[in-house]
Amino acid sequence: MDAKLKLTYDQVGDILSIDVCEPYVGQETEEIDTGMVARFNPKTGAVENLEIMFWSKRLERGEAVVLPLEARIRLAVEA
Repeated sequence: MDAKLKLTYDQVGDILSIDVCEPYVGQETEEIDTGMVARFNPKTGAVENLEIMFWSKRLERGEAVVLPLEARIRLAVEA
């Protein structure tokens, strides 16, 4: 089953979060690029959460945010 992406922004921490599921104990965590942290499923290695630090600062600088990930994007249709 494919999951929908949930985007949230924490103004205090200036962090954009992109989640497939809620973060949980046991996920593997790795900084995949400067200011980008990914959380992985410990069994499958799939990326489940991504945090982009300094989000508003990146936007203010006009910086393009390129995620070091591959993705297939398609419309989620409720059954």
